[in-house]
Amino acid sequence: MKRIAILAAALSLVLPAFAAEEKKGGEAKPTTPGTNIRMEYLMAPLTNAAGKLIGYAYIVPRLTAAAESLVVPVTAKKPYIQDAFVRDVNTKGVATASDPQAVDVPALEARLMADAVKVLGPGKIKMITVCTVNVSELRPIKVLTAEPDETVRDTDAHHNPLKSRCESDKAG
Repeated sequence: MKRIAILAAALSLVLPAFAAEEKKGGEAKPTTPGTNIRMEYLMAPLTNAAGKLIGYAYIVPRLTAAAESLVVPVTAKKPYIQDAFVRDVNTKGVATASDPQAVDVPALEARLMADAVKVLGPGKIKMITVCTVNVSELRPIKVLTAEPDETVRDTDAHHNPLKSRCESDKAG
């Protein structure tokens, strides 16, 4: 039993060193952490022209730190950044002027960037990307049916991104 405990302790010290290296072409290459920081989804209310609630937009944002050395300090401030994001999307609408169910993604990314800069200070965040937007109507008019995998679209009828815009960047 004592030998097993010693072996487990030794492995716990050695295995992280092996996990930090990636074998590629016969040579060991140290891996680097990503600069992308995934945030929790935001639930933004959507209202019609009369101000009546018609649904919610579920928005998944991602922060990109300006440098790898800033990932840990930015991650430590995630609760404060998330709070600023929630307050923002619940204070001011996220929809476009022409369609109350279409999220204005570029404007929202700019607003969220300003919120992150207020929390963290300038120069720590490179950019903010809205990965996906899913709109849920309060009273859907039509019944949604599952689409086969080959017909999955990148956007919905209101041009909100359905397929993750962050899909190509798995780091972070």
